[in-house]
Amino acid sequence: MRTNRWPDFSFGDWLTKAAERMNRNKLAVALADKLARMAWSILRHKTAFDAPRDEVAIGV
Repeated sequence: MRTNRWPDFSFGDWLTKAAERMNRNKLAVALADKLARMAWSILRHKTAFDAPRDEVAIGV
């Protein structure tokens, strides 16, 4: 993902703030961990993932 596209995603604010305090490799691992935890939680609790589409759709 390109840095200029980060605000288009639901976790863009988190990613921007994390990028200020981590190097790129550590940031990639942190993002992978965040996505894996989200996926695990969705599967574990059998809930649907619903990102705020109005914010996400603006970049499309």
